[in-house]
Amino acid sequence: MDAFTAGLLQRIKAAETDLTLARETGDDFLADVEQAELDDLHRLAAEHGVEVRAA
Repeated sequence: MDAFTAGLLQRIKAAETDLTLARETGDDFLADVEQAELDDLHRLAAEHGVEVRAA
């Protein structure tokens, strides 16, 4: 696995964790921000052929 792929997967995992925390604490704004970040990261992964496994 190259550094780009590893970094991207790490960022996706972090965004998923942050999204879960935002939802659990009821922070709707932060949840929206984290969801947008996660969507962007998934788009970037797809553009570069990086397979993202479901958590």
